[in-house]
Amino acid sequence: MKTAVLAYSGGLDTSYCLVRLTKEGYKVHTVIVNSGGFTPEELAQIENRAYELGSSKHKTLDITELYYKNCLRFLIYGNILKNNTYPLSVSAERMFQSIAIAEYAKSVNAPYIVHGSTGAGNDQIRFDVAFAVISPNSEIITPIRDEKLSRQQEVDYLQKNGVDMNWEKAKYSINKGIWGTSVGGVETLSSDLALPEEAYPTQISETTPATIEIEFLKGEPVGLNGEKMNSVQLIQKLNEIGGKYAIGRDIHVGDTILGIKGRVGFEAPAPMIIIKAHHLLEKHTLSRWQLLHKDSLANWYGTLLHEAQYLDPVMRDIEAFLESSQKHVSGKVKIQLNPYHFHLIGIESPYDMMQSKVATYGEENEAWDSRDARGFIKIFGNQLKIYHSFEDNN
Repeated sequence: MKTAVLAYSGGLDTSYCLVRLTKEGYKVHTVIVNSGGFTPEELAQIENRAYELGSSKHKTLDITELYYKNCLRFLIYGNILKNNTYPLSVSAERMFQSIAIAEYAKSVNAPYIVHGSTGAGNDQIRFDVAFAVISPNSEIITPIRDEKLSRQQEVDYLQKNGVDMNWEKAKYSINKGIWGTSVGGVETLSSDLALPEEAYPTQISETTPATIEIEFLKGEPVGLNGEKMNSVQLIQKLNEIGGKYAIGRDIHVGDTILGIKGRVGFEAPAPMIIIKAHHLLEKHTLSRWQLLHKDSLANWYGTLLHEAQYLDPVMRDIEAFLESSQKHVSGKVKIQLNPYHFHLIGIESPYDMMQSKVATYGEENEAWDSRDARGFIKIFGNQLKIYHSFEDNN
């Protein structure tokens, strides 16, 4: 039998692919990649469903720690929010799920790799690029995209083949991950509507303001409220804490890789709090030129990651810069949590450049005297004087 590796989620599209390929004589390996968004109970249910629908072998790949090490920490180092809004919750996760599927297919010498993407979105590109680069000998099969199937056509096919589950489309499409949860609904299909409160999967349950403290070591979050923990645990814990305040909600408007404008709601309490806290710590501990060049490179890193270019070697070059910049980004940041928002209180760091004994902003200093200041200002403004002197002659 022909072996096909299917990127499987247990939803309608991948269930259709599984049943369809099995009926056509394929030996299907269903593979789900957990990058921090599934509970053990959910993974067990997905595995049971896969076998019920005909999977010959089911595999769960847990890449949560790898995902943090190879991606999320660089998003933190770069304070990356696409269009100053979106922490790349789904796009980053999907890229790493695609890579994991491709590596598994290569390891079992699968002649076919299957995914259930349509022809309209970004995910098809992320899957195809990763598969083609990592497992080039595997042929890519995409039934939903190739046949332009509607949701109802998929349901009809499954029911015809004895799969009569509840495929009723949920009012809101939810994609949960460690780095944020996306929320799509009828409101995000237009440009003028907000998502209602009930659309968000985490409802507000805490209204009393609270102060928390995040500790960073060379740019990585390593402690929460005085307790040391690894970064993945910290992100998960902070998602829980911030979610109770309904922090990190917004709607992202952006461009797909195909050039289509789109809107998607999301909730990402931990990413938003960590990125803003990290950025504040950097303002105190990095030079102005580090901050300036980081902003530019981080914007490119986020854009390339979103657009399926993670495997390009330039990404390793940017990562090297971002990691190097974190040498002094250590310290503690205090944040006050309130319903629906938070604000940064301040930082403590042994590398806080505001505490330098050389000079204090707006006060006396020991590094120069008034004559030095006058001379510097005179030279600093010299080219402007030359340029504007010609205006007097016109």
